[in-house]
Amino acid sequence: MQNDFPDGILNETAHRPWPLPGSPWLMTQSWHNLLFAHWPVDANKVRARIPPGLPLDLFDGQAWIGVVPFRMTNVAPRFVPALPLVSAFAELNVRTYVTVGGKPGVYFFSLDAESSMAVAAARSFLRLPYFTAEMNVRCDGTLVHYSSHRTDSSAAPADLVAQYQPAGPIYEPLPGTLDHFLTERYCLYNVDSRFRAYRLDIHHLPWKLQRAEATFATNTMTDAAGVRLPSIAPLLHFARRQDALAWAPETLQSLQSS
Repeated sequence: MQNDFPDGILNETAHRPWPLPGSPWLMTQSWHNLLFAHWPVDANKVRARIPPGLPLDLFDGQAWIGVVPFRMTNVAPRFVPALPLVSAFAELNVRTYVTVGGKPGVYFFSLDAESSMAVAAARSFLRLPYFTAEMNVRCDGTLVHYSSHRTDSSAAPADLVAQYQPAGPIYEPLPGTLDHFLTERYCLYNVDSRFRAYRLDIHHLPWKLQRAEATFATNTMTDAAGVRLPSIAPLLHFARRQDALAWAPETLQSLQSS
């Protein structure tokens, strides 16, 4: 576990598509050895699996779904130090992209984590679809060995067994490109138990990406979300590290009439 969060990221905001929230940030997170694996998916099939009233965000008319494995450290509320067995754990999410009120963001179908405490806290306070899983992450030089087996009985079974590594120089994605569309997101959207949409703002520095190579021995993560992946190679990006701040969820509207 690391306890090395760079507080100065709040001073760098020129790259953001909208200003920082006026309220105090809620928690810190550091993401390590992250793989973005994205597939193009029929927009109608994805739209059928997300809450009505959350408009899909498309790139040239195409919807995308991502499977994103990584490891987290520095997971801690504001004014609370990072703690062993609580603030560092593996995580794996399945995501697509939506936009509300001109603010493009992420919609999570699921977030699997090996920390039962983190899962309980995220469900209670951040109202996110977190599930417990048995996970193992091992690095062999630049090669990351990653496995996840969902153990949460409240969700459909889902597994990932993969190996991945960077395969190119570091670069920052340019606005208007697909790479930028898939990664440079500064909020997430979901709905709460009363079917009200909410937005959770985040802040991080611009992504420093590398092209990646990956092999997937098992990947049923999107099947569990009801979305079948096409039989094509995914678009792959790797990031060594990204540090992020998160704010409390903000309720936007009821979707009952949407």
